[in-house]
Amino acid sequence: MCVVYLFGGSSTKKLNQPRLEQQLMKLRIILACIASLYLAGCAGSTDSKDTPVVVSDAETGYQAARNQINSGNFSAAAVTLTQLSTRFPFGPLAHQVQMDLIYVHYKIGDIDKALATIDRFTRLNPNHSDIDYVLYMRGLVNQRADHNTIQEFAGIDRADRDPSKAKEAFNDYAELIRRFPDSKYAGDARQRMLGIKGRLARHELAIANYYIKREAWLAAANRGKYILEYFHDTPEVEQALIIMATSYGALELDQLRDDAIATLQTNFPNSRFFN
Repeated sequence: MCVVYLFGGSSTKKLNQPRLEQQLMKLRIILACIASLYLAGCAGSTDSKDTPVVVSDAETGYQAARNQINSGNFSAAAVTLTQLSTRFPFGPLAHQVQMDLIYVHYKIGDIDKALATIDRFTRLNPNHSDIDYVLYMRGLVNQRADHNTIQEFAGIDRADRDPSKAKEAFNDYAELIRRFPDSKYAGDARQRMLGIKGRLARHELAIANYYIKREAWLAAANRGKYILEYFHDTPEVEQALIIMATSYGALELDQLRDDAIATLQTNFPNSRFFN
């Protein structure tokens, strides 16, 4: 602590130049002390919303976790909710704590913990009133696991990467719609399924193009046929038909080639294939 006396004695005589300089020096020291104390205080203080809390009872701890979630501090919320789950595994808030844990694990990108919490919840509470939400979150988690943030930020479409998580997300959404067609999450799940189908179709195209480069025409044609059968409502169908027409032509399978061209002409009359 800095204690500095600016004026000494009780004299009221006019200050001479040396004494004025002395007082200015003392003033600078005071300001320096105030600045150092302020900085020390800032460095040592942390917003209570941004740190995990020590859970003493379920209600207070849960409210603290909700405050952390609302403020966007999902890492701290995950710690607080984990404490609640460990200390109070039963009670009126137990299920809500688990569902909130699923959400915060998803938000911070902890895929393994999110899926583990989801699977545990569905195993122990198969008939819970919010099981549709848990199924929806499983789809979201698997879909996030399929994303590559860096590549997407750079505008790179790596359709050739492993689509296993995308397929899992698709199946999660399909199960949600099958079991709970009227769920408030069903509409978004359907839209996400369409997006995933496009992703899976692009993966098949990437493989087909790989085969074409190596002149494995039959394998390429079969990939195109697969897209027509399973992803017929995606824009990738046009490219699949082009691949089929090209591959069948290379194999001198004229009838199959002409069928692919006719289908392309009917559905995509302005296709670049005809230019």
